[in-house]
Amino acid sequence: MTRPLPYGRQVIEDDDVAAVVAALRSDTLTTGPAVAAFEAALSKVTAAPHAVVCSSGTAALHLAALALDLGPGDAVIVPSLTFLATANAARYVGAEVVFADVDPDTGLMGPEHLDDALARCGGLAPKAVFPVHLNGQCVAMAALAETARRHGLAIVEDACHAVGSQQELSGGWQPTGACGASDMAVFSFHPVKTVAMGEGGAVTTADPRLAARLRSLRSHGMERDPARFTQADEAFDADGSPNPWYYEMAAPGFNYRASDISCALGTSQLAKLGRFMAARTELVAAYETALAPLAPLVLPIPKVGHCRPSWHIQVALIDFAAAGISRAKVMRALAERRIFTQVHYLPVHRQPYYRSRYPGVTLPGADAYYDRCLTLPLFVGMTEDDVHRVAQALSEVLG
Repeated sequence: MTRPLPYGRQVIEDDDVAAVVAALRSDTLTTGPAVAAFEAALSKVTAAPHAVVCSSGTAALHLAALALDLGPGDAVIVPSLTFLATANAARYVGAEVVFADVDPDTGLMGPEHLDDALARCGGLAPKAVFPVHLNGQCVAMAALAETARRHGLAIVEDACHAVGSQQELSGGWQPTGACGASDMAVFSFHPVKTVAMGEGGAVTTADPRLAARLRSLRSHGMERDPARFTQADEAFDADGSPNPWYYEMAAPGFNYRASDISCALGTSQLAKLGRFMAARTELVAAYETALAPLAPLVLPIPKVGHCRPSWHIQVALIDFAAAGISRAKVMRALAERRIFTQVHYLPVHRQPYYRSRYPGVTLPGADAYYDRCLTLPLFVGMTEDDVHRVAQALSEVLG
């Protein structure tokens, strides 16, 4: 029997297992040295001065929204073609979402889409934009940031698809997460991502003030730095030394900490990022060759020149109407051949909650991308033969 090909999966090797076992045998299972080690490794990969690890990419987005003091009456611009969490993070803090359209072929938001969304803010105060890097390719951050800063917007990059990707900024290339054109960038280390922690996320920033806020907010809002204490009578002994047990909470935060166990796995995985990226790049190139005979019915996502991608998923754009078959039937037929696919994503403005809250939103670019997209298997451990198997099966199913 042929082996199953999921659309994505983690690669866990013996040294990853050893790293987790070492963490389990250590004295500290959480808030210990493995957390700091992972943050240092991520800072190196992203060239960000500060990296704050947390329990998930969703938690990272929520922390970023909290750190910016977003709230009721504020508008956050979010591209509709993303996972639910990007928009939900704005709602968690009481802000309203204004959905932006995207390019119908790449799924990426551009400055023209930001301008259009800003024009639809109505009586809301636009405060931030959360551009989303998709599939591994990055938004053109230089152009987007120019528009965003002109309107006084904070910028949080949703880079959950793009750990290891590079962006063209200021005439050179910068790692995604360096925040050369943003205030913060958020990452996810879910098992289908290039680097896996089981569950985990992080926020990177170049701003030490934001970094300090993020660290406090991820742990109940607790402050342990004596220099920041505000209640001297509670905080200090008679000789002026800080009481060793003391901490303060100026405002509530959340329990969004990541464990040493997860961080040990994440650090081991980050050390392999270059190898993982190279393998995925080769597979994406193999897909381009294997899918070429199916054009124009099937087309790969076009590459953008302002990004050197670290590919997260392999998306094909398929003209299902021209093929005379529904996407659901294609997915079921491929599953019968043990080839498992997915759709990234149903535009968020079409979800029941957001359709009810913001009726009448029409975003043709997001709809056009969604109507044609199908995520094919892509993971380290696949072979070129697997890629040709997928292409052959797709050819048979589409007739």
